[in-house]
Amino acid sequence: MISTGDDLFLIGAGLLAGVVGTAGGITSLISYPALLAVGLPVLRANVTNILSLVTCWPGAAMASRPELTGKGPWLRRWAPVTAAGGVVGSALLILTPPGVFSDVVPYLLVLAAVGLLIQPRLSSWQEGRPSGRNRFLLPCGLFAVSTYNGYFGAGAGVMLLALLLFTVDRQIAISNALKNMLVGVSTVVSAALFVALGRVDWSAAIPLAAGMFLGSTIGPRIARALPGGVLRWLVALTGIGLAARLWFAPL
Repeated sequence: MISTGDDLFLIGAGLLAGVVGTAGGITSLISYPALLAVGLPVLRANVTNILSLVTCWPGAAMASRPELTGKGPWLRRWAPVTAAGGVVGSALLILTPPGVFSDVVPYLLVLAAVGLLIQPRLSSWQEGRPSGRNRFLLPCGLFAVSTYNGYFGAGAGVMLLALLLFTVDRQIAISNALKNMLVGVSTVVSAALFVALGRVDWSAAIPLAAGMFLGSTIGPRIARALPGGVLRWLVALTGIGLAARLWFAPL
């Protein structure tokens, strides 16, 4: 049972996590350890964290309205792909042994971080290539990252941001806003499944989710205000930091 002190701690952790995650960083780097710190076991903390992340979706949408203007048709096209990935990832979490992705995730995070840093050069190179070469990269990448997001999710935002910058829009604030919406879709379907199965610790989820909602209304504004190069480096370094932590001390 969560105490009053734990409630305040989770609200604060959620606030910080919401700011970091919706600005382009890694939400679960803060929120998941916070749930472990108040005594939740690993699997229950993971499920509760995924449910709490749902509240970042509406907050980020409200704060990202300038970047999302005119993007509705694009989001409606790709939302089903991310939803399907979320369902698959959630099923894997329930049906497979814990840590099935633990060995490969640090390498994916480093790859995504490096991709963020060299994305401008990659995009310039891509412009000179036939347009059909990468037509499968976006759907396959969306499904793969959404599957991971439904399974655990720490670092999924960094991976997805790198993918969108390369395939959709080179402006980091716009790609970050799209990333927040697509991660939200994947998270909602995963959370619905976990709620139906009764795996959520609501006493911890409610204060954490409240803090995340508040933080998610701030994060996109930070992403909009920071120079693209600065934000790119901050996100990349966050991803590399999480990779190092997972190598030496898995979450």
